[in-house]
Amino acid sequence: SSGINAEWPLRPGEVGFTQNLHAVLCVAENSVGPVATVPDDIHILYSGKSVEINNTDAEGRLVLGDGVAYAKKDLKADIILDMATLTGAQGITTGTSHGAVLSNSESWERCAVSAGLISADMVYPIIYAPELHFQEFKSSMADMKNSVKDRSNAQCSCAGLFIGAHLFDDYAKPSNIAWIHVDMAYPVHVGERATGFGPALLLSMFGEYSRSNMLLSVAPSLPNDANNGKRPKN
Repeated sequence: SSGINAEWPLRPGEVGFTQNLHAVLCVAENSVGPVATVPDDIHILYSGKSVEINNTDAEGRLVLGDGVAYAKKDLKADIILDMATLTGAQGITTGTSHGAVLSNSESWERCAVSAGLISADMVYPIIYAPELHFQEFKSSMADMKNSVKDRSNAQCSCAGLFIGAHLFDDYAKPSNIAWIHVDMAYPVHVGERATGFGPALLLSMFGEYSRSNMLLSVAPSLPNDANNGKRPKN
């Protein structure tokens, strides 16, 4: 995006990033064919958890679940941020200008919101209540279904929780991983044109991990528990 490059003329690999940084590309194509996923299929994802397919249009979250599991198991990441144009519900939840942010870390949630205001790639928090919402994926045949039972029940949050379920064995148990999920389905486009939403948010959010004077000057303060920040239990 030329708009983003004009304002943020830096790429993560060019800013002297001081930590191990990995980008995992999770790509899915929803197409018809002899080996396409069909309703009632059961898949075993990379996390080892089984998923009953009840909605073939909820395909992106399957590869995102594999992506975060790979980041945990193979890359040994302690801060995992996934970002995707995941749900139409995002636009209903946070509008066309703000992405939705869901996190198990209240401090990283605040950091994301601050970075969005600084970079103009804005995000707004959505409900994080796995004890209330993950039951939407209940399956009698597998560990979970891939789509919710009630589409009126915090659908944007639920979609994020599906991804997180392949990162955490149990949402109720403490984890050393800080997880941030960003649903950017609507802010990525205006009409038929892409906006370039995302890179500026990430550069600002993790700017304190760089040696770039520009990023250091505008980056929000990282959480004190940046490497293992968790949201306190209610």
